[in-house]
Amino acid sequence: MTHIDKAARNGRRLARNNQSAADTAVAGGEMLHAAGEVISARLEIMAAGMADPGKADLTEISLMSSEKVEALSASVSSVTRNFGDLSDRLTRSAANEMHLASRAASAMAGAADPVALATLQYSYALDWWGRAAGQMLTLNTELLKVQADALHPIHKTAVANARRLKR
Repeated sequence: MTHIDKAARNGRRLARNNQSAADTAVAGGEMLHAAGEVISARLEIMAAGMADPGKADLTEISLMSSEKVEALSASVSSVTRNFGDLSDRLTRSAANEMHLASRAASAMAGAADPVALATLQYSYALDWWGRAAGQMLTLNTELLKVQADALHPIHKTAVANARRLKR
């Protein structure tokens, strides 16, 4: 793959990352709006229950805690899983880079003359820069996934509650 092909591929990945970040920001806004509606509706339910304890909506009141725990547990689970996957990939990338650096050092040590040495150094440095840029883009993509996956169960619960409580 040529450097131009890699740049084009990276440009497409950047565009997808921008869209992912925008989608997550929109979902965050929806979640905050829904949370406000849910809090307002549940405060009315609690006030009505305090005014007349016999008519208190105990089912809804009990959901206030259990739904939060369930959504937050799913969120934490996704973060844990995603960071585990991310850690594995970073470990593999670091090991691969150490292998490539070792090979480059050996090649440089065996260079026939200063021009060959400079050529090998330049080639390694240019390739390293491309790998580093690609790895940072991959890391950014993975962190956006962590964020979106962590938000999803909380967003889903808040929006569903807002819809249900509007009735």
